[in-house]
Amino acid sequence: MRKLLLVLLCCYLPSAAGFTQSQLADFAANSSLHYQLLSNQLPEPMRFNAALVLRNGSNIALPAGEHNWQLYFHLIRRIDTLEQQGLLIEHVQGDLHRVRPLSSFSGLLPQQQLVLPFSSAPWMVSYSDFMPRAFIVAEGLTAEIIANTDSEQLADFVLPLTAPAQLKRHFDEGDDLVPVVNAASRFAHNQTLRTDSAKLPSHLRVIPTPKQVRFNKGQVKLNSQWQLSFDGRLSNEAQYLQAQLLAYGVQLTNNKDGAQYKAAELSLRIAADNAISPEGYQLNISDNAIRIVAADNAGVFYGIQTLLALAQRDNNSLLLNKASISDAPRAGWRGMHYDMGRNFHGQDVTLRLIDTMARYKLNKLHLHLTEDEGWRLQIPGLPELTAIGATRCFDLTEQRCLLTQLGTGPHADGSGNGYYSTADFVEILQYAKARHIEVIPEIDLPGHARAAIVAMQARYQRLMAAGRNEAAKQYLLSDPEDSSRYLSVQNYTDNAANVCLDSTYAFVDKVLYELQQLYRQAGSSLRVFHMGGDEVADGAWLGSPACQALFSQPDNGIAGVADLKPYFVRRVAKLSAARGLQLAGWEDGLMYDRQNTFDRSQFANSAVIANAWDNIWEWGVADRAYRLANNGYQVVLSPGTHLYFDHPHEAHPEERGYYWATRFSSLDKVFGFRPDNLYANADSTRRGEPIADLEKLLGRALPKLQRPENILGIQGQVWSETIRTSAQLEQMIYPRLLALAERAWHKAAWEHTGDTAARQQDFSAFAKRVAEVELTRLTANGSGFYLPPPGVNQQQGVISANVAWPGLVIEYSLDQGASWQQYQQPLSSTHKDIWWRSRHQQQVSRLVKLEGL
Repeated sequence: MRKLLLVLLCCYLPSAAGFTQSQLADFAANSSLHYQLLSNQLPEPMRFNAALVLRNGSNIALPAGEHNWQLYFHLIRRIDTLEQQGLLIEHVQGDLHRVRPLSSFSGLLPQQQLVLPFSSAPWMVSYSDFMPRAFIVAEGLTAEIIANTDSEQLADFVLPLTAPAQLKRHFDEGDDLVPVVNAASRFAHNQTLRTDSAKLPSHLRVIPTPKQVRFNKGQVKLNSQWQLSFDGRLSNEAQYLQAQLLAYGVQLTNNKDGAQYKAAELSLRIAADNAISPEGYQLNISDNAIRIVAADNAGVFYGIQTLLALAQRDNNSLLLNKASISDAPRAGWRGMHYDMGRNFHGQDVTLRLIDTMARYKLNKLHLHLTEDEGWRLQIPGLPELTAIGATRCFDLTEQRCLLTQLGTGPHADGSGNGYYSTADFVEILQYAKARHIEVIPEIDLPGHARAAIVAMQARYQRLMAAGRNEAAKQYLLSDPEDSSRYLSVQNYTDNAANVCLDSTYAFVDKVLYELQQLYRQAGSSLRVFHMGGDEVADGAWLGSPACQALFSQPDNGIAGVADLKPYFVRRVAKLSAARGLQLAGWEDGLMYDRQNTFDRSQFANSAVIANAWDNIWEWGVADRAYRLANNGYQVVLSPGTHLYFDHPHEAHPEERGYYWATRFSSLDKVFGFRPDNLYANADSTRRGEPIADLEKLLGRALPKLQRPENILGIQGQVWSETIRTSAQLEQMIYPRLLALAERAWHKAAWEHTGDTAARQQDFSAFAKRVAEVELTRLTANGSGFYLPPPGVNQQQGVISANVAWPGLVIEYSLDQGASWQQYQQPLSSTHKDIWWRSRHQQQVSRLVKLEGL
């Protein structure tokens, strides 16, 4: 019998020489890898237990003993090296791990499965924590993706997350207090958001809210019988307006020379006096005249946006309520940060983002162009930055591409790869300029720099091989003799550019020069350079001979590693100031420690701008925003607890996003942010414990804001670790960006009083406008967006449903999604297994499945 078994097994086993390509492909196509989260509720806080479940569904056996195959998988939590059942699980770099067989491995026959337990930290409570595209490799063969993991439907490879131990975290302070949302709790929350006391109908509730509005009786019909008159300097704004009106079938006759006209007139004018503040405007709509008057071109442009927001389509005309509006922004910096360094999503989605920002009067686009996982801008003279740094694939030598990360998988055509060519970037700059948006480029250094480091190492090797030794060293970002050992927050061991090398600053200056050239090609000018500066790992540079040599130089003020960050910023500040630039960085890149900022006077720039992001209240660093402002830095409020759009929309495992700052960031939470009183936003800890007294929580006094003029404004952030496609990107950004715009432009009365009822009433009117008007406008621009799923409640034999944003359609299905009906009134509880969703035109929310009601 044993002899017969051996004969049967022989046809499944690879040869002694190893797998063939067809065998490897067969195994990958028919086998499966699943992630199984076991528990986040362990005796040791902030840890979890999980397992890899590998099932061999192929006709190929994984042979016993050491062999030439390896299985790679992406996981955001680092697994320390461990042996399980003769297999070694080990961390490679970033999120990439591998499994390889040891001599003690007993093999895996067809139709058998292995369960490989592991433990890590801190927790995993979301499907999007698990990355797709695990793959198997063997020496000399092309890597093959395990088929079930080659999917953006995360449940295809993540086993269900339903048990309390899977969904609830465990902190040092105790168990998770943030409730996981279900249909009933969502229904109750929706009830608190909805009021029926809106002061204006949706078509008159402009976003962002104008400062002063008076609507008069009657309407005006804007059609092609009207003439357009404008000051000569406003030709760009006039052209933009004509293009927008043409989409509605309205084409105005230009009246550039101001000649006498008979038809009604739409005029764009610059005010002759200083009665209107910068970016402000006045809009008057009457029977035969629509007038937009502003202090500057930007103000005229924003007046146009308000005009378009009020317009209602009527065949080939637009209906407008008669009105008198006087408006101006609360903040000069109304920004949106977009990270395409982690995952690249293409130029089209960037242009749509610019369109939408312009519509809602946002004026700063912070492009996060570089990361550990990718360099996304072509730089003339440094081809390796995009030839290698813009693509991830399976190449352990990293001579063809960066090592794969974030679910890209082994192939160069995988998700997240790509870059802006110089022509693409020039077009982006021109597109933004025409819409009064300043593009702030970020080149993240010295941490988060792995893509650049690897690319410049490849350049070094290429030129050394050609005998060009001095040229090879010119832009090198790493010290070949550096023995430093560290681990970054994102689990890299080699992502800090060496700040002690002169070549690092030659690289910065080269990139600055090329950036300025691109801006000039676009007919613009680079004004602010963002250096990044954040999250440099402890231990970086400790073993660098170049740094030791710097420490030994007399009278240079560099005594040890703690002096290197300000040294780096000082040198970058000098380079950027020499080019006439202001400097920006993330807050921790401008601080010695949790409370002490670098001395502002040592930086040569006319302004140094800090993005204040780390405001987890119990960590005690949220006051850094005020400390920086008080010490002479200009500050852009960018708080993770309210304005990070890569965080989930609600606390539910099916919602995408990281949750390090807050378990969720809903539309109403973004809407409720109070920029003028940062501490007033301290609502709860990460654990979900209410904060009644922030100073008591921290055990110390909080600094007051002494120089409010140094708070420039606010900015939303989207980081893209879990966002691999443009559709996923837009579902995370929209419509939260609209709530950001509301708070950046308009100060509501309830912000000062803290009146919760007034805020809820305001939000209800805002959300109704979003659902009934703005989602249609987003759709017309080709953008996707998030829709909240319905809440559902069963009480006294009746099933009721609601949705957070008044105006969305609620649908239900009694046949598991085969057909859908519009919910109009409560249902009898005799119905069973009802599926629910919200809808806007062709876009729908995720499903709410209620079984056995």
